[in-house]
Amino acid sequence: MAAALSSFDVVVAGAGPGGSVAAFELARSGAHVALVDKARFPRDKACGDLVGPRGVELLGELGIAPEGVVSLGDMAVIGPSGGRVILPAVPGLTYPGCAWALPRKVFDDVLYRAAMEAGAVGITARVAAVEVEDGRGDGVGGAAVVHLDDGGRLRAGALIGADGATSAVAGSVGMVRADRVRWGFAVRTYIDAEVELPVIVLFDEEPGVGFPGYGWLFPGPDGQANAGVGVGAGSDRRAGARATRYLDTFLGHLRMLGLLPSDAVAGPRLGGWLKMGMLGTSPVSGPVLLVGDAAGLVNPLQGEGIAQAMSSGKAAASAVLGVGGERDAGAVYGQWLRQHQSAYQGSTAALQGLLLANPRMVSRLGRALTWPPIGRRLAGGWAIYWNDLVTGAAPGRARSLARVASGAIRGATAASPSRRELGRALGRPRPSAGPGEGLRAIVRLHADPSARDHRVSDELIADRRADAEEG
Repeated sequence: MAAALSSFDVVVAGAGPGGSVAAFELARSGAHVALVDKARFPRDKACGDLVGPRGVELLGELGIAPEGVVSLGDMAVIGPSGGRVILPAVPGLTYPGCAWALPRKVFDDVLYRAAMEAGAVGITARVAAVEVEDGRGDGVGGAAVVHLDDGGRLRAGALIGADGATSAVAGSVGMVRADRVRWGFAVRTYIDAEVELPVIVLFDEEPGVGFPGYGWLFPGPDGQANAGVGVGAGSDRRAGARATRYLDTFLGHLRMLGLLPSDAVAGPRLGGWLKMGMLGTSPVSGPVLLVGDAAGLVNPLQGEGIAQAMSSGKAAASAVLGVGGERDAGAVYGQWLRQHQSAYQGSTAALQGLLLANPRMVSRLGRALTWPPIGRRLAGGWAIYWNDLVTGAAPGRARSLARVASGAIRGATAASPSRRELGRALGRPRPSAGPGEGLRAIVRLHADPSARDHRVSDELIADRRADAEEG
């Protein structure tokens, strides 16, 4: 006999930062939300444990204040020849001049508990399969039935896939072309060591041949540093093993540089996949919206994904709740992705592809950028562009440099296969009543519509301003 079918307004698959923020936003607006994850919280996750300035700002907007964070400012970058440059942390108009460090085991649990306290229903199970019910027969709207590995079934008018780079939701619905995905792999360990500044290390695999990634050493709470290696693997996931092989060598390099004590002992290692640049993924399919790593929303240049996951989770939740107008949630979310993510993700994915194919160029670029006479002049703009902080940056020379770099790289990559592919994946919005209309009616029974409409209007105005500044 088939398992009973439980009905929700929205099912969110994956309770990392993107999924938990989506569930939090939905639940506090009155929606009946299931938050599904294969693990019981708290659980660990491979990561550098840094929340960037946009993520810090978003947490403040949400009213979520994790305890025990370490606030970080400037970052040091060390090149293959030993040159060093400091990337300054400068406050923007729309974000602070700092990042936060907090282990993912703690940070993700804070977000998960916030979603539970807001009213989300936690379910511990794996997503086994997804069925999409096409309500109009044209791929727009409909509903989703989520089959769990414990036999449970969940039905909802919208499904938010936040289940990571190897998303079961995306795979089940056919939203991924694995041969086109831009993969990355990272492995990290914790070390008892006091670290003054976060450090990025660019290095050569052999003289003149750059490593297709970087190593890091970041401060953490209670004197526990986070050290790791991340590698760009392109479409070949076998290349991810290079990060694991290089970790011990990298830790020895940190000791040689004097950044780690000679007797510092590394703890257990943990690795994980990244999906970068939104390539090979269609983020919207009927009632299914992908956020965070599941959508490939990871910075192709430096691997940051937490801020992107949270912001996309919030955007997907807002779209499902009904942002106004006649379009469905998928069209509204797709518009947000085009306005806020596609230009940077597409152009830097194309740039990353060029660098992966030219390791000698990687070495030369790393040496040039960290040669002090050059590095000191470019550091401010580099920090802004590399961290995707151009929109909302404060006026000044650094922003001007970042804008020049952004415009040049976008122009140079405009006709690249990566940009064209991303444009096709995001498509254009189609008119629809969609599932958002029904959900808005449900939510209005639980929430003050005037307050929500006011918030949504403010968000749309902010969207348009950000889009104009991007242009």
